[in-house]
Amino acid sequence: MEKEFTAQFEALLEKYSELLVGESSEGTKEKVKAWALYTHIAKSMPALAKHWNGLYPDAKEEMKLIINEIKQLNEQHRNTNK
Repeated sequence: MEKEFTAQFEALLEKYSELLVGESSEGTKEKVKAWALYTHIAKSMPALAKHWNGLYPDAKEEMKLIINEIKQLNEQHRNTNK
């Protein structure tokens, strides 16, 4: 990918993270990226997600933790911005 596109996409991810959970640290952006991609895969190809979950149960548990963390951060962010 071109450097310009990569920088622009990172800016999009940074803003999305800010709007979603109220912060855009590198760790948070990585979690948001994993959450968004996994959520999309689970919705568009549920059999693939189920296969992956069975193949990598430890990764499935880690993904659950990430999903719950993003959900909690999102709820906190929404509640503070009412």
